[in-house]
Amino acid sequence: MNPRDLAQHLRFYEELGVTGISRDAKWRRRASEPVASASESTPDLKVGPTTTKTTTTKTSAAGDHAAGVGPTFRSGETGDTTELAEGVGPTVKAGEVAAAHAVGAGRTFRLRQGAGGPPKLPAEAVRSGETGDIPLVRSPADVLTSIRADIGDCTRCRLHTLGRTQVVFGVGNPAASLMFVGEAPGGDEDVQGIPFVGRAGQLLTKIIEAIGLGREDVYIANVIKCRPPGNRNPEPDEVQTCEPFLFRQIDAIAPKVIVALGTFAAKTLLKTADPISRLRGRVFEYRGAKLIPTFHPAFLLRSPDRKRDVWEDMKKVRILLQDPASSPE
Repeated sequence: MNPRDLAQHLRFYEELGVTGISRDAKWRRRASEPVASASESTPDLKVGPTTTKTTTTKTSAAGDHAAGVGPTFRSGETGDTTELAEGVGPTVKAGEVAAAHAVGAGRTFRLRQGAGGPPKLPAEAVRSGETGDIPLVRSPADVLTSIRADIGDCTRCRLHTLGRTQVVFGVGNPAASLMFVGEAPGGDEDVQGIPFVGRAGQLLTKIIEAIGLGREDVYIANVIKCRPPGNRNPEPDEVQTCEPFLFRQIDAIAPKVIVALGTFAAKTLLKTADPISRLRGRVFEYRGAKLIPTFHPAFLLRSPDRKRDVWEDMKKVRILLQDPASSPE
């Protein structure tokens, strides 16, 4: 932080009644609070190289300070939550005084610990033009909205000139544990702007309900956001142009399990030439999730005898949703 920014921050803290910042627990104690014993002190937020840990902490209201003490993080308290994902940027430890204008009254932060050190905030979470504040990380829904805005009325590949009606982005729960990825929109999807709403979509809904969920519980998207003419397979350059948006959707939602529907989706996600007949029935690691390839619902409409295979795959999905560390066979 350059001296000018530091001076501005200190002036702002002073206006809020914050007189300084210290790691000393006694300095942070309010006048009305008893001195904590050694056993009650704030726990150290350190984890081993392979441990993931979440600490939920709460800040005091911006105007609620006594004896010149500003809002602080306290371990073990709860409230409205904002999750801070692991990444690069300023480090925040439980018990340290936070900037009141960056946190806000009554807001809670979850510091997600990753391997190799204390929690860090993602660089993209730091708001533009501010330095040293506690960033307010966006929710999955906000991130998806931002991705959709980035796509806009897309003209990045030839598909926008080949008769597509609109971009078909995705639909469902932004915080879903289960995500389905198909190939591309069909005719019904192109008209309605929602993936999997035709006959194949109706069958997908039944598949989802068979494991005790509804469409509102999962997230559904496609590799390609625009309908190819005649429902042909997308061309490699179309995939290369569009797939980064799918990857961003997956990263925003962070599902436990991804189901790749059909040959094209499975090959695209796994970067393999193997057919779906060789890929299905197996569990793959993919972007922090478990990926299970299975037959596309449209294929099942033509070959209903393969529904049993899909049901076996979905039983694996159900097991993984209950226990991601399990190894269903």
